[in-house]
Amino acid sequence: MAKVKWVTFPHPSKAFAYGGDALRKGWPKLHRGDCEPYPKDAAAQEAWRLFHRGEFEAAVEQGLAAGGSGIVAANKAQAIYANGVETREATRLALLEEVMRRAEAQAAAEPKNPNAHYLFAYAAGRYSQRISVVKALAQGYGGRIRAALEKTLALAPKHADAHTALGMFHAEILDKVGALVGGVTYGAKRDQGENHLRRAMELDPDSPIAHLEAARGLAMLHGKKALDEAGKLRARAAAMKPRDAMEKLDVEAAKAARE
Repeated sequence: MAKVKWVTFPHPSKAFAYGGDALRKGWPKLHRGDCEPYPKDAAAQEAWRLFHRGEFEAAVEQGLAAGGSGIVAANKAQAIYANGVETREATRLALLEEVMRRAEAQAAAEPKNPNAHYLFAYAAGRYSQRISVVKALAQGYGGRIRAALEKTLALAPKHADAHTALGMFHAEILDKVGALVGGVTYGAKRDQGENHLRRAMELDPDSPIAHLEAARGLAMLHGKKALDEAGKLRARAAAMKPRDAMEKLDVEAAKAARE
């Protein structure tokens, strides 16, 4: 794990504790978006508890030690922390690069693990946004992200988070390089982008990030025509009750986007 001083999660809440059997009972709602199976291993379960509480650094340490589903918890904790909590740009990029390497290694070792593929794509997507989408495309990230997301959905068709990410893949490319280059070179299509964004909201209707990203993606895909709907989607996301620390970050982001 990268040697950095981690920032404390700014919104701690007892509602995110999931102690004892509460984790198993809450699992279906907590993981509707990523379709991660409930881990049998107690050490991996603890890594996920730490993740849901917002103890991201501890979740990474615990998850890497546990292995298996714990590695997924570790990669998700580090990626969410890097994107939503860390403020130092160089540190954020280093953390995302590390997640990419670990997720890619897990995907090679466990090719039928949907979240190994997804977390590579998520980290690579957030990394690309930080360095600029155009620069990331020039470095070959576009094809790798799309392939990882398509593999995720082939393994887990109801993976709402992957639908959101693939919808944003189409939207970001069309927005940054245009329909001609985006369509011919990267296969980006407006209708496919919108379909994935809407499918994510159908699959996980209580997910703030599905609605927040749909608002952003639809505005990229349709411009002024989508502004009214985008505003409603942001408002819906901002009003949602977060189920864990990750969703609390998403709700706060939605509130900030409305302002």
